[in-house]
Amino acid sequence: MKSLLVQIDEPTFRALNRVAPEAQRAEFVRTAIRKAIQEAEEEHVRRAYLAQPDSLAEADDWSNAEQWMPPA
Repeated sequence: MKSLLVQIDEPTFRALNRVAPEAQRAEFVRTAIRKAIQEAEEEHVRRAYLAQPDSLAEADDWSNAEQWMPPA
């Protein structure tokens, strides 16, 4: 596992201490980073579909639809 040194301001540090005690802080930060990455990727896909939406013919064609599974 890689390490990452991040500096944060005092108010953010105090808020972090309120929601994630020191023993839980690393996992809290890892989870927050994963969530931010997932949201950024979903936003990228959303913008791609806005830039090039499905045609009307493709939009209603469910013949090759796959079952949606939530991200792990």
